[in-house]
Amino acid sequence: MIVSVVAIGNSKGIRLPKAIIDQLKITDKLDLDVENQKIILKPVSNTPRAGWNTAFKDMHKENDDNLLIDNGIDSQDFTWEW
Repeated sequence: MIVSVVAIGNSKGIRLPKAIIDQLKITDKLDLDVENQKIILKPVSNTPRAGWNTAFKDMHKENDDNLLIDNGIDSQDFTWEW
């Protein structure tokens, strides 16, 4: 598909056809990469932390949810100083 490059202030941009925006469910952000002289645009998920719940459950099943560093604070030996 050929698209025109248009001036936007001191920069340039392209317009994405509505059909592509709808197909990829693009809202307001895209991830842009340049690889081998190609511009690659990918939709960005609007749901922060998507999939974390499943990942945490999988980690627990595999016993992979242990602390990497010991807490190091023994509450019986610790007192607050004001």
